[in-house]
Amino acid sequence: MPGDRVVAIHQPNFFPWLGYFNKIARSDVFIVLDNVQFPKTGGNWMNRVRILVKGKPVWMSMPVVRAYHGVLPVAEMRIDDHTSWRARLVKTIQDSYRRAPYFETILPFLEELIHAPGDLLADFNMRALRALIKALGLDSTRVVLGSGLKLEGKGTDLLVAMVQAVGGTTYLCGGGQAGYQEDEKFAAAGLRLIHQHFEHPVYAQTNTTQFAAGLSIIDALMHCGFERTRAFVVESLLSQ
Repeated sequence: MPGDRVVAIHQPNFFPWLGYFNKIARSDVFIVLDNVQFPKTGGNWMNRVRILVKGKPVWMSMPVVRAYHGVLPVAEMRIDDHTSWRARLVKTIQDSYRRAPYFETILPFLEELIHAPGDLLADFNMRALRALIKALGLDSTRVVLGSGLKLEGKGTDLLVAMVQAVGGTTYLCGGGQAGYQEDEKFAAAGLRLIHQHFEHPVYAQTNTTQFAAGLSIIDALMHCGFERTRAFVVESLLSQ
């Protein structure tokens, strides 16, 4: 709609899927939610994602330090570098995608990001996200950190406050909010709510006979390169 200022909000995910970048492409402002509590137990999309290994979707993970008391915000979560997980991750990607058409171009790009120094999860993921945004030709200036907004609140109240803080008129949400997002609070605040409805593209995968959707963007980059992956993310806007 004319005059709309669309805002999307998401955690700093670990080499996320194509839909994450579609959200960035559709937004006027994309807020990275680094100022909320990191889940105390279990894995989540901020430190793990799936790639194809021997033809099947398999989790690849960034280990995090769990030895702390109480709770920590995402911005303070530390990477556990006591193991050689970075080298193992590069080796797994090498072994899994060495026959992919864009392997020689994409591997050095990923290797540099994976081995970049630093021990904070949010910094690692933001460095990778910004590099991917640039490589895809998206607008990096629309990305802001939630911690920089200095806002208080939880759940939907925090989301509404963030959208208002950056002058948003419309909140773009994905498909995973059912059960905890209180949609009526957006309307009460005078904000329009729209849903993403991203349709995952299908492309040739060299290491499986049945297409696997929802994988890390690494899979699309290896098989399709930067230019075609950008088209997946941006051209889908025409039908939305």
